Amino acid sequence: MNINKITLTTLALAGLFGAAFADPIGQVYTETNAAAGNQVQVYSRKDDGSLRFVNSFATGGNGTGAGLGSQGAVTLSENGRFLYAVDAGSNDLAVFEVSNRKLRFAGRFATGGTTPISVTAHDDLVYVLNAGGAGNIAGFRQRPNGQLEPISSSSRGLSGANVGPAQVQFSPDGETLVVTEKGTGLIDTWPVLGSRPGNLFTTPSNSATPFGFDFDNRGHLVVSEAVGGAPNGSSASSYSLGQNGWQAVTGSAATNQTAACWLQVSPDGRFAYTANAGSGSLSGFSISESGALTLLESNGVSASTGTGSHPVDMGFSRGGKFLYVLANGNGTLQGFRVAWDGSLTQAGSVSGIPTSAQGLAVR
Repeated sequence: MNINKITLTTLALAGLFGAAFADPIGQVYTETNAAAGNQVQVYSRKDDGSLRFVNSFATGGNGTGAGLGSQGAVTLSENGRFLYAVDAGSNDLAVFEVSNRKLRFAGRFATGGTTPISVTAHDDLVYVLNAGGAGNIAGFRQRPNGQLEPISSSSRGLSGANVGPAQVQFSPDGETLVVTEKGTGLIDTWPVLGSRPGNLFTTPSNSATPFGFDFDNRGHLVVSEAVGGAPNGSSASSYSLGQNGWQAVTGSAATNQTAACWLQVSPDGRFAYTANAGSGSLSGFSISESGALTLLESNGVSASTGTGSHPVDMGFSRGGKFLYVLANGNGTLQGFRVAWDGSLTQAGSVSGIPTSAQGLAVR
């Protein structure tokens, strides 16, 4: 056997695989939220977690040019085929069909209210949270051609007017819709009956200013608590759903950081992270099988995004290997590698993000 041939073949294969591994393996999406024309920005992500700007795609609507005070302004459908982006300044929702690194505009649809700030999807159901006026949620059915069809009698009011809603999201099984209210400190919940919400029931948050939330794999609800931006006073709570509503499992586990507003749970359900807008940091918690939260680092700093960075929305890669963070204070989109123990290490950053940017979805 010719050893030289084997060596050349090995080198050629190594080069081939090296080139393949260097290709983008997914995308990260955010929206500019510009008042004079909203756009979705697309970034490719590689297997090492690094990012590269690809292109911008106009939604056809307008943003507000300022922070929305929400989580979930940009969301992917469960199968990753459609991307939804709120146009908070023009009261509509833009829908794109996803094709590799490109987006095909599918249309803009009135949200059944004013100032849409958050959107969630489960199967072919899409619900939008409108923060303007009295505030409400409204539902749509996603059609295969990208069109959204309003669901009659699906609109539901919140607990009252001017409640400062932050996020809407389906539970993992699609049987429940949840909204957090920053102003009242309430967690709104509706059972989903077919395609429509049932009667609203509310649960007082364990601490003030409930904001971003997510679910673990066992259906526990994990909520960030900004506590009015009190210095180093933020926390996170976890809940289980019982016959009398949400029951606290862990009540207000301290982050020791400021303005923990956004929260994401890892795809395997083992960890939760808050984005602490006032501290320029991320705080990690482990989640037990019972839903109990334990802070990973005693000072609450699992990672730093920089002084004045104002980290907001976050999103995990599909396998949970990387956590991406939108830091609109310093105009960066940052990636972190997630270790087996939940610790985070920097995996690259891109700059040039507008300060008005909101929402993050990862594919």
